Amino acid sequence: MAVGARSGHDGPEDRADGARGENVTEENTSGDGTPSSGDEPDRTDGNDGARPKKQRSFWKELPLLIGIALILALLIKTFLVQAFSIPSESMMNTLKKGDRVLVDKLTPWFGSEPERGEVVVFHDPGGWLETAETPKPNAVQKFLSFIGLMPSAEEKDLIKRVIAVGGDTVSCKEGGKVVLNGKELDESAYLYPGSMPCQDSFGPIKVPQDRIWVMGDNRQNSLDSRFHQELPGGGTIANDQVVGRAVVVAWPVTRWATLPVPAVFDQPGLNPVAAAVPAAATTPAAAALGLAGAVPLVLRRRRKRAARHTAE
Repeated sequence: MAVGARSGHDGPEDRADGARGENVTEENTSGDGTPSSGDEPDRTDGNDGARPKKQRSFWKELPLLIGIALILALLIKTFLVQAFSIPSESMMNTLKKGDRVLVDKLTPWFGSEPERGEVVVFHDPGGWLETAETPKPNAVQKFLSFIGLMPSAEEKDLIKRVIAVGGDTVSCKEGGKVVLNGKELDESAYLYPGSMPCQDSFGPIKVPQDRIWVMGDNRQNSLDSRFHQELPGGGTIANDQVVGRAVVVAWPVTRWATLPVPAVFDQPGLNPVAAAVPAAATTPAAAALGLAGAVPLVLRRRRKRAARHTAE
């Protein structure tokens, strides 16, 4: 029998290392014994593979999550919206004591200015809250208020409705209606039931540019612009003292409501009419131009008259 020839038995061939009956995977090899094609054999030992990264502990990530949340809350409170608590009854029934409102602080960054009929929060311009008693928040309330997670603990903020803006003229006679630029305002949609538009006469007052005149909806219980006319600004508020517009009552949920501009402030003819320039107020240059244009016309008419007389 030739050496290396297979016997007629179906059993496994004897190997030089003495192993019999082992299952092995056959590979196509080249003459030098190296694989000629195909993928490397699968590795069953996982020690040589990439080990999965161990997940960070939740307790290690918690401070990072809290820090991000605080930063976002501070940014929202500074640039977007801020919560304020209503401390008095001066805006009833639109706002009741204890209501929480959200104030839009974003649009003023884009040049938006207070408009008639809006409910706005503004800083005390000086002297408005000298006699008012305000609660002193504790350290936790101050911190939560600072980052915007609680209504503002700022003690020098007020909330009123804008009645007139720069360039407007506002007045009111005792027992009558508020008159804005010559138009009477029907304020029944937002005044507190039984409240008069004004119990004392005031005005007419011309509101300076870039300032506003504000009044509470509960007129008999509101120390607003009417009662601070002796202060600098004559009771008006500078636009840059306005924090923002109150847009929604957020709390309690039973009081949830938006705060739109009443329709009375959209009535036609409410904007002040620009006064016509009198003829006597023309400038010297304009008068000279007018005279230069009139001289040729006068001379032409005189020539026509002379020619008519000659023909007769």
